[in-house]
Amino acid sequence: MLAWLMHFFRGKGDQTMSKLVKRTIAIMIVCEFLICLGLSLIFPVMPFIKNEYHFSAFDMGVMSALFALVQFVASPVVGRWSDRLGRKPMLIWGMVLFAIGQLIFAVGNTLWIFDFSRVIDGLSAAMFVPTSMALAADITTPRERAKVIGWLSAAFSGGLILGPGLGGILAAWGYKVPFWVAGILGGMATLVALFWLPDDRKVDLGQPSEPAPTSPAPGWGKYRHLMTRPMLILFAMILVAAFGLAGFESIYSLYVNEVHQFDLAAIATVLTLNGILSLVLQVFFFEKLVVWLGEVKLIRYSYLLSALATLVVIYDHSHWQIIVATLVVFEAFDLLRPAITTLLTKASTKDQGLINGMNMSLTSIGNIFGPLLSGATLDWNYQYPYLIVTVFLMVAFGISFGLRKFMAQN
Repeated sequence: MLAWLMHFFRGKGDQTMSKLVKRTIAIMIVCEFLICLGLSLIFPVMPFIKNEYHFSAFDMGVMSALFALVQFVASPVVGRWSDRLGRKPMLIWGMVLFAIGQLIFAVGNTLWIFDFSRVIDGLSAAMFVPTSMALAADITTPRERAKVIGWLSAAFSGGLILGPGLGGILAAWGYKVPFWVAGILGGMATLVALFWLPDDRKVDLGQPSEPAPTSPAPGWGKYRHLMTRPMLILFAMILVAAFGLAGFESIYSLYVNEVHQFDLAAIATVLTLNGILSLVLQVFFFEKLVVWLGEVKLIRYSYLLSALATLVVIYDHSHWQIIVATLVVFEAFDLLRPAITTLLTKASTKDQGLINGMNMSLTSIGNIFGPLLSGATLDWNYQYPYLIVTVFLMVAFGISFGLRKFMAQN
């Protein structure tokens, strides 16, 4: 995290950004990292919670699904609110709810309290993540946007990657300790954002001087305005990317252990390498790849590579080749998400909150149904889950050729 900020504040290639814009982005990076870190702390302590309170596996599944469900429902609504009320209020309330949710989990001792905590966490993520992407789009030029969204995506991924490991370390002093720590840090980050984050409603953050078209009437007309052919293709790709990653990732440990006899050390090595490569790729290479290929080609090649690498995981039996193929799949997805998000922010000069809210909502749908379908089909045949993922990825690869309008811009 420190390396990202040091790289950011060197100002290399950022001469067009004001100090105020840099400070705004730096605060969003820290807060987004912290939120994703806190939200993933639950994973290593779930077995302890299950055993301590005698919950069923279904109870734990509902606890996890509630987060994605609330995020799905709330993201578009919160996105519209941020377009009307401003970005800062949504970001601050997202941080406040994050801290509250973590502290409720820390003091909870019944299933409904734990479920309530995850509902609050889902609302927190719905308020903060798409709003931060919308604010990044508001205050950057199209040329700067890929780099900044790459940093925010790296903060998002980095928090999710480091959270389980940190949660496991802190849980050595008690399985509620990670949530106390996350709640306290969330409160501190809220204060930092409250006093240091500029108010986009009152301060000129250097938004690109592009005339915004007249906004359509509120209600369904606001959504219908976005339903252009290119936008629908991008939304479909978001859904496929989320479904594919969640479907691949959710059963990966079970799959390679049962089918390819990976032990825990090998699985841990793969996930650690993925975390390192993901951060390096998104922070230092994403912008260069966008400049070299353009977002559309990068999306297209990422879908193709992930589909081919998934087939290798299914049919190859060499451990090192499976590890390489796995890393290709994960890194392709880590490029897909920021590339699609960047393209979405360029597709419209207004309603960035609504657009990024729908982005997060569709991601949540994939996060709900991807693991459910992969888990169900794994019981039938070990090849079915990844074959289904491969089919979806190849369909998305074919659909990507429909983005000819954006090809001309890239």
